[in-house]
Amino acid sequence: MANTGDSAAGGKTSFWSSGHLPTLIAAFLYFDLAFMVWVVLGPLAPQISETLGLTPAQKGLMVAVPTLAGALLRVVNGLLVDRIGPKRSGAISQAIVIAGLFTAWVAGVNSFEGTLALGVILGFAGASFAIALPLASRWYPPEHQGKAMGLAGMGNSGTVLAALFAPGLAKLFGWNAVLGLACIPLSIVFVLYLFMAKDAPNAPAPKKLVDYFQPLKSADAWWLMAFYSVTFGGFVGLAASLTIYFTDQFDLTPVLAGYCTAGCVFAGSLVRPFGGALADRIGGVKALMMVFVVAALALAGVPQADSLPAALGLFVVAMLALGTGNGSVFQLVPQRFSAEIGVMTGLVGMAGGVGGFYLASSLGFAKQWTGSFAPGFYIFAGLAVAALVALTLVKGQWRRTWGAAEGVRI
Repeated sequence: MANTGDSAAGGKTSFWSSGHLPTLIAAFLYFDLAFMVWVVLGPLAPQISETLGLTPAQKGLMVAVPTLAGALLRVVNGLLVDRIGPKRSGAISQAIVIAGLFTAWVAGVNSFEGTLALGVILGFAGASFAIALPLASRWYPPEHQGKAMGLAGMGNSGTVLAALFAPGLAKLFGWNAVLGLACIPLSIVFVLYLFMAKDAPNAPAPKKLVDYFQPLKSADAWWLMAFYSVTFGGFVGLAASLTIYFTDQFDLTPVLAGYCTAGCVFAGSLVRPFGGALADRIGGVKALMMVFVVAALALAGVPQADSLPAALGLFVVAMLALGTGNGSVFQLVPQRFSAEIGVMTGLVGMAGGVGGFYLASSLGFAKQWTGSFAPGFYIFAGLAVAALVALTLVKGQWRRTWGAAEGVRI
């Protein structure tokens, strides 16, 4: 790990005088715009559905496929980062996304199958997590890792941009034009990235393929992946689905539904760093237990909400809880897997994407099969309760073993 700001005596320096600021900015911009287009099919779903005549289940699958593709591609990107470096990996990923969106704009997306194919391409944007974070973090010494990861990771706020602007642009120019318009900021950021980003010196040696699966021999890895599939899965699943919910449930226009979605997503994005800070203060386990209780109650309450303000309030509470949970899980991961943090980041991130795919698709199927979104929300609330029970069962062992050994608050 590079540390360009240490003094000769080995003393610590300020965050701004260590690392490489242009790379940090480039990582944030890349991550932010990538997350914007990762979920863009969600805000566009009402218009796309009207044009293509999609069923509720097809709408759910359409917005869920980018999430699943992004989850699986995070592992692929982790391998690329190790072998060709994060800058080159990020450039390849951005080029694929821009080319895919440009092709979709020129050729047009005229079928449900076409939306799924586009969703797979957008998965490369969702997998930016596995590139942008190592690109930034490798430049910074241990005492500044949290700040570097936090600033680069703030790019998940890009989901707000999609909800704010995509429906309005679609109303003005048509939803297919939005795919082409998205290429403009993506291309600007791509050029900035090529000039600003730089791989850190002294990068770790590439791992063998088998090394990526070593943590999976530990039950703790599977528990952490399961917990993140609920917290991040809930966050990204709702980010992709709420525009559909608001338009179908309350007959909102796509633009107004996008504004409501943006407010909910902003709450979940903003609170993530505070989730890590809360976990540092009271312990990741205690923070997560609170998260699962609040998220389960809020999501179970959504089907009872008979007005827009009530539903909106419950979604904001749920997103605040889930965003806090995202930070709390990643407070625990390095405590247990400090030597495999890069690998575990990819595996845990993949699990989060799988959870998001489940939630988004299950809401669509619930609406088609029962005429209501309620079963999808009840089941995911039940998963939060199951996660709470599981965490209650393992917390004692964690505190006795790796928590006690590391001397950290978990």
